[in-house]
Amino acid sequence: MKKMIPTVLVLFGLLALLAGCTAASQPKHAAVATISVTYELRKNNQAFAKKTIQVPKNNAVVLTGLKKGWSVKAANGFITSIAGKSQNTAKKVYWLYTVNGKMASKGASQQKVQAKDKVVFNLAPTK
Repeated sequence: MKKMIPTVLVLFGLLALLAGCTAASQPKHAAVATISVTYELRKNNQAFAKKTIQVPKNNAVVLTGLKKGWSVKAANGFITSIAGKSQNTAKKVYWLYTVNGKMASKGASQQKVQAKDKVVFNLAPTK
């Protein structure tokens, strides 16, 4: 029995050593690649907020950065409120947005953005 105790201790020591080597050789988590996108919020074409936001490159859509910068509410795929400013359907006041000065052709959850894009959301009456 006394001869078995050193053997067991040696085995535990080897297991601990192997576990330490295995943990040390595993790669660290890779940093998530991001892109910079500038967002500007306007009400009746008057700017009231502007931020440059880091958006994950693998999920580079308008809505991702918008949600990182402000509180956002949506219903049925449409943005209804940003930073506490809500649309008013009775008065036909809606949030619309442009990317690099061009009206978006897709919803904010589908519209892709690239590095250095400028996204402008404007809360204004529509015709």
